[in-house]
Amino acid sequence: MFGIENFYFFLTVSILINLSPGPDMIYTAARSLSQGTRAGILSALGVFSGCLFHVTAATFGLSKIIEESVLLFSIIKYAGAAYLTYLGIQALLKSKRTKTEIVSVPAIKNRKIFFQGMLTNILNPKVAIFFLSFLPQFIDPHSSHVKEEIAFLGLWFDLQGTLVLVLVATVTGFFSQVLQKNAAFWGWQNKITGLILLGLGVKMLLTRK
Repeated sequence: MFGIENFYFFLTVSILINLSPGPDMIYTAARSLSQGTRAGILSALGVFSGCLFHVTAATFGLSKIIEESVLLFSIIKYAGAAYLTYLGIQALLKSKRTKTEIVSVPAIKNRKIFFQGMLTNILNPKVAIFFLSFLPQFIDPHSSHVKEEIAFLGLWFDLQGTLVLVLVATVTGFFSQVLQKNAAFWGWQNKITGLILLGLGVKMLLTRK
């Protein structure tokens, strides 16, 4: 598919990463718990729109880098793998989230919920860095479809993440009273995130063509 490398591995890793909580998931869950499922879904759609900005930036940015130098792209690729390893270790060492991070959001109008979700994603520099670190691991810089590869992988990741957020919004909205009382439900997920990113980073660092 466009010369994409290890596509099935990409599918597996991307779904695991999307299932692990970050600021977008926490925001979506908080909206669902505070204002119901509809608010959570609007948050997810806002996040999707914001993520498109990062996909577009990664598509043109990485393709430009490849045009300039395949060597520079390779350097970015391995630097990205090291960064993913760092993120994994950081997530494993991070303290557990508290219940207040999930539920303490004031009620706002639907339109503002959407744009707030979008801005939460756009203004998060870690999302941009993540795309620049993650996507190159699955791209063949010698392919004649580099832009298509980057755009396809980025859009797939975004769509997949949005579906996960919609599911989170539905579940948290339905079980809001139970989840509000169970802060531990959110705490253990940092460890899952850490293991996924650490494993991905180490694998990529050890992979040689």
